[in-house]
Amino acid sequence: MAQAYVQVTTTTDERAEAGELASAAVAERLAACAQVVGPISSTYWWEGEIETAEEYMVVFKTTAERYPQLAQLIADRHSYETPEIIATGIAGSADYLAWVAEQTADEDDDEDALESADEDDLEIVE
Repeated sequence: MAQAYVQVTTTTDERAEAGELASAAVAERLAACAQVVGPISSTYWWEGEIETAEEYMVVFKTTAERYPQLAQLIADRHSYETPEIIATGIAGSADYLAWVAEQTADEDDDEDALESADEDDLEIVE
């Protein structure tokens, strides 16, 4: 089955928090990259009133497989009571998407696969 990729967005009212979310997601390999955009102007309903606020958007690139963990990291570390966490499926260049998959690979899965590999399953290249 082909790997699926997503772009995940969230917004926050502080540039520092946006940077912290971006850095944490990349450091934990839940996103291959994250970009902080802003400030932007957001208009939305909150507690029965229309609000307008200056915010910063964080755009993450990851695999669909890593999305649940990324969404949990955002929810856990976000200052908003109800943070925006939106995932949109993406397509792109094969090389770029391969890089996204490589950067977000679960290192434990790679080690488990190597540990469980039987010598007869290994191809020797000379």
